[in-house]
Amino acid sequence: MLKKREFWILTALAAIGLVLALTNMAIVGQNRQARDEVNARAQYVQQSAQLEPLYREIVKALADLSVRNNDVQLRELLSKQGITVSQNPAPPANGPAASTPANEPKKGGK
Repeated sequence: MLKKREFWILTALAAIGLVLALTNMAIVGQNRQARDEVNARAQYVQQSAQLEPLYREIVKALADLSVRNNDVQLRELLSKQGITVSQNPAPPANGPAASTPANEPKKGGK
């Protein structure tokens, strides 16, 4: 038979074991929730990376449209999103520069 002191020591150890088991269950639940959240974020990042070329083409089309139509509102919309639109000057239609391709050096000087 157990002595009174041994009984209380074993009861205290059992209570500590029960508290540790419940704590472990709570931590496992929190880890599962955190893991699910990380997996959801990773999936979002992966899907966003797949859509990046499409987004780039949309922004390019909007920028081209704003330049072509001289649309100030569309330029402001793009600038609010941190996208700067600048219009490249058109090459002159007449003169020697128009007949020389941009990737070939001009003839005449060194």
